[in-house]
Amino acid sequence: MSLSNISPIVKTDPSMDMPLRVGFIGAGNMAYGIAKGILSGDVLPVNVKVSAPSPRNFGRFEELGISVTHFNSDVVSGSDLVFVAVKPHLVPEILREISQLVTQKHIIVSVAAGVTLATLELLLPKDSVILRLMPNLPCLLLEGALLFSRGSSAKPEDAALLSSLLQHCGLVEEGPEAWIDVHTGLSGSGVAFVYLFAEALAEGAVKMGMPSSLAHSIAAQTIVGAGKLLRDTGKHPAQLRSDVCTPGGTTIYGLHALEQGGLRAATMSAVESATERARELGQKSAGAGNSN
Repeated sequence: MSLSNISPIVKTDPSMDMPLRVGFIGAGNMAYGIAKGILSGDVLPVNVKVSAPSPRNFGRFEELGISVTHFNSDVVSGSDLVFVAVKPHLVPEILREISQLVTQKHIIVSVAAGVTLATLELLLPKDSVILRLMPNLPCLLLEGALLFSRGSSAKPEDAALLSSLLQHCGLVEEGPEAWIDVHTGLSGSGVAFVYLFAEALAEGAVKMGMPSSLAHSIAAQTIVGAGKLLRDTGKHPAQLRSDVCTPGGTTIYGLHALEQGGLRAATMSAVESATERARELGQKSAGAGNSN
């Protein structure tokens, strides 16, 4: 999809030459990471507003020049595109609160894990433009992996606008909603899997006599470097792994130990388990949406 004719600062209505106004309901890490990303583009802080019941996280948004409020209604009425970035169990309450303020000119983007498009569409006015977005924690450093899906009334140009808006947050892809739960298991939860592996790498070095602080620093840099090689070279992981191995060398011995320990199968099972849990949460959210 070409984004060459889409500007992240222009409203989706081409007849209105006005800056895009962006709102966030929720002031947590995901909202902050996305806000940093969109401000790295052409969106100005004056056109962004954040709401939350507690002022606890307001300071870091204010440092970016973003205005804050305790009233979700202020965000919706003063925004064209609204990110709903709250805990999943709060989504029904929030959407019922703002429902009367949402028009067909709004774009609503849910960042709540497990809350399906069907549930969102039940809780908002008919024909509302809704997209479901799943980011991950590295969005805080603008190195995120983000996947989104369109609701029934969202058009290709709405998807293009969102892609353009988020382009500085990291990798941004669109796909069917069925992939969202898989993305949660792969990338959302996968961040924690990588941290566990990093911890284990460092502990292995500590076992062999290296100081802990140095071992953790080297483990972190090893993962950063390996990740950049994987991303930037475009090579398959198996090819890069093969490039490191020499016949009878240290790496192949270590890889053999990992295979004996079941690392590959355990990792695949971890992604599967996290994905299934995301699907369970989605079924619960659908039940909550239908119950009222």
